[in-house]
Amino acid sequence: MSDGNLGKTIEKIIGKIKDEMKEKEIENPEDATPATSVVPDKIYLKAISLHSSEELDDIKRDVKGGNILIIRVSPLAEKSVDDVKRAVGELCEFAEQINGDIARLGEERIVVTPSFVRVWREKSAASEGGASTKTT
Repeated sequence: MSDGNLGKTIEKIIGKIKDEMKEKEIENPEDATPATSVVPDKIYLKAISLHSSEELDDIKRDVKGGNILIIRVSPLAEKSVDDVKRAVGELCEFAEQINGDIARLGEERIVVTPSFVRVWREKSAASEGGASTKTT
């Protein structure tokens, strides 16, 4: 899979999951849990490669512990694009559950943050009408 296609696939997955989560919040506002987060003494920025879905629990544990993870998904994409879709979808849902953030970084990386960190997104010309945002 070319890097351009992988980046577009990741962006679509993240957008779709976030839209679905927003719809659920509108339908069931009583189910929304407020975020209570404690900033840890030390926060690490970790860059890792995702080779299999079995690594997702370690990623979640790191983010819950207050770390920021930059994840290169191309090793998993070389094996199965469907596995990448499932993994990114699971991480999107996880980020939403912990009130964290997730975004695409370039063509083959994503970043997942804990609740006290937000990813800055530059509005592109297309997003003037609320269509999309560009992640730097």
